[in-house]
Amino acid sequence: MTDKDPVDAVDAIAEQWFAVRPDLDTTPMAVFGRIYRISKAMGDAMEKTYGRYGIGRGEFDVVATLRRSGTPYTLSPRQLSATLMLTTGGMTGRLDKLEKAGLLCRNPDPDDRRGLRVTITDRGLALIDEAVEAGLEVQREALTGLDATEVATLTALLRKVMAGVP
Repeated sequence: MTDKDPVDAVDAIAEQWFAVRPDLDTTPMAVFGRIYRISKAMGDAMEKTYGRYGIGRGEFDVVATLRRSGTPYTLSPRQLSATLMLTTGGMTGRLDKLEKAGLLCRNPDPDDRRGLRVTITDRGLALIDEAVEAGLEVQREALTGLDATEVATLTALLRKVMAGVP
């Protein structure tokens, strides 16, 4: 840390630990404490942003997954559940809410009599395109203190950290 680096709440926590346990290396705490706080703050900001579109982060994830799947923007509930790591019960609740809002529809799977296909509606497509742009703007604003090289370095470092997480 240099004199120019801002001091934050995580620094204060590490200093408190140093005062009572100078034998501890709190470096991991400094890293993951900040990751957690950033995640929480950004999660709250994204929830607020998506709320302007009448959806929460969970609903955003479902509609965004359909959008990212490409034309015809259709997946099975099982594919959605696997992608989003949700139980089938959790997925059903989200699909019910999104279908009621007119953002997607469920139809019989033409290749499987027992299966369903979930498809984004035109309304859902327009909404998700606006919501993803708004969300990216919030995320972009959070990175304004970094230049392009720093963002690339941070991205690469976080990818390495993720690779080491069990």
